[in-house]
Amino acid sequence: MSFGDRLAGVFAERGRLCVGIDPHAHLLESWGLPASASGVRAFGLAVVEAATGRAGIVKPQVAFFERYGSAGYAALEEVIGAARAAGLLVIADAKRGDIGTSVTAYAEAWLTPGAPLEADAMTIAAFQGVGSIDDPMRLAEANGKGLFALAATSNPEAAAIQKAIVQDGPRAGSTVARAIIEDVQSFNQAQPPSAFGSVGLVLGATLDLPAFGIDIAAAPGVNATPVLAPGFGHQGAKVQDAARLFGSFAGGVIVSESRGLLGAGPAGLADAIARRTDEVRENHG
Repeated sequence: MSFGDRLAGVFAERGRLCVGIDPHAHLLESWGLPASASGVRAFGLAVVEAATGRAGIVKPQVAFFERYGSAGYAALEEVIGAARAAGLLVIADAKRGDIGTSVTAYAEAWLTPGAPLEADAMTIAAFQGVGSIDDPMRLAEANGKGLFALAATSNPEAAAIQKAIVQDGPRAGSTVARAIIEDVQSFNQAQPPSAFGSVGLVLGATLDLPAFGIDIAAAPGVNATPVLAPGFGHQGAKVQDAARLFGSFAGGVIVSESRGLLGAGPAGLADAIARRTDEVRENHG
């Protein structure tokens, strides 16, 4: 089954909420856990347990595990394995990006069936041009996996690059963000029919997307492009505004939230996820 069809199934069965697994140092402390590989392991497994049966998607932030070296990666492998065994869709927030065989190796690490770090999808950087991630896109499509390419992110310092105008090639005159979106959409539309394309986008929910040159009124076309949308909850975006914020992309939006949920602590997290899932469903299908 394609990633897009699996994502549509999760939307229908368990909703659009994606629970971030972000073991910040201050959260580890407030949860009573050590700032160590064992701490992030316990944190991650607790989030998986709380999300199971209450949400359909989790997104471990790889960097918080990576800082503890090989032991941190072992913890991450266990957390990802537990989440997938529980039936959760796992998006590895790895933000890898490179060219040639290097970026292909990154994709093989996260998207190869049976790999130690196997996830259902990963985030990827394509600011070297979407052509630089051609092999990962094809690997994802072949393996029933997904990619989410950074296009318009919410960190203010990124705007100058993402709003910059492409000078050459078929996307000349478009912003960098729009060029990435259109190249991703072209790839998806060339694939076999599916509920959503295998390659999605990261679009910040706190942004004015038209200010990035992004046309949110255009028809989504076949194999509509899914959107991983950080910025809900703690960062200020409201679920009830999703249709206005994302326009034609709204049907594929994954509502990503981390700190706003994780701040409930280990005792309150399950209830916080359940309430948020209901709110997302009421406001966004």
